[in-house]
Amino acid sequence: MNESSVRLVVGLGNPGARYENTRHNIGFRVIDRLAERLGMSVTRSRFDALYAKGRHEGRELILVKPQSFMNLSGGPVRALADYFDIAPGEILVVYDEIDLPYGRMKIVAKGGHGGHNGVRSLIDNLKDRAFARIRMGVGRPDPRIEVSDWVLGKFSADEAADLDPFIDRSADAVETILSRGLIKGMNAFNCVK
Repeated sequence: MNESSVRLVVGLGNPGARYENTRHNIGFRVIDRLAERLGMSVTRSRFDALYAKGRHEGRELILVKPQSFMNLSGGPVRALADYFDIAPGEILVVYDEIDLPYGRMKIVAKGGHGGHNGVRSLIDNLKDRAFARIRMGVGRPDPRIEVSDWVLGKFSADEAADLDPFIDRSADAVETILSRGLIKGMNAFNCVK
């Protein structure tokens, strides 16, 4: 992936106040942080998604928060990608990952869904796995807790204390990928806490 190849950054989450501060919505939080930094406003609405269109270092950039609920995220992302003529290889997706400890992140160039229904929906709709991802660790629940209850639950007090710096690091990672490319982003941020 070249420095200039990412044109669309998607944060996965669920719409509505009920889900606002849940683990599943960490992708939305990163998009909001990026928008704030870049002077963009994620308020445009089209294809069941909220988005912002702006520029980063002279290149067009679109930030997206699908509003279709996590498991149906692929439809709005595909519609926006088609509308703006964006290929899967020009998409970067930020989302929660239970298979990484809380506060760790992993940047990958492509891959499967790993059991994440939002990513599964993206793969199904884009008909392609070749989109970059930033997997943000939210940890795995105690075996007595259902995974769905865990990801739809709020962060613990200890986690919440570290959440802002984690979101900042993830936003830094996105900006590094946009400016310097995916490999540089991986080298700088993978599994650094």
